[in-house]
Amino acid sequence: MRVIEVFHSIQGEGLLTGVRTSFVRTARCNLRCAWCDTPYSFGPGRERSVRSLVAEVARHRTRHACLTGGEPLLQRESLELVRALGERGMTTVIETGGSLDVGPYVGLPGVHLSVDVKCPSSRMESHNRWANLPKLGAQDTVKFVVGDRRDYLYARRVLRSYGGPAAIVLQPVWGTDAGRLADWVLADRLDARVMLQEHKVLWGDVPGR
Repeated sequence: MRVIEVFHSIQGEGLLTGVRTSFVRTARCNLRCAWCDTPYSFGPGRERSVRSLVAEVARHRTRHACLTGGEPLLQRESLELVRALGERGMTTVIETGGSLDVGPYVGLPGVHLSVDVKCPSSRMESHNRWANLPKLGAQDTVKFVVGDRRDYLYARRVLRSYGGPAAIVLQPVWGTDAGRLADWVLADRLDARVMLQEHKVLWGDVPGR
């Protein structure tokens, strides 16, 4: 599979924030979000075998992995990789932009899906694959990256029609007013978690952290 980088860090997003994690960042993405913070992942990367990736992840000696991108679902070997990690007893979070079918990954041992719903400021909301949401379970996450009030109202509208078991995360675009987003959630009594990108709080906007 085509990979940009493999690194050992602290999970900065979602329900496992703060947990020591081995990251595999795949190459290429089919979306171009206006606020994307990893445009270096758009490149071709380099070819890696699943076996070599599993061996490198194992050297990090952690029970948690994260398959991110780019867009990992573009890589046909992603399914083989998460299955191999699951056979080793690992938990793997797959971070996907939400435009591709998550069906093949649903219910795999140890797999937790973090599925974006793109809001208007991303300029990619037309690519949302709504059929993904009913497939998600209680171990999964629906994530909205919120840049402004319009994004928040869009997310609120989606959530009021969703009602599924997945955890809901609202994440402010890095550099915007996170407190303002929290105030909106509180005012509306919205059942969602407001979460920052902890890796950026710790180290700033540094690739590979």
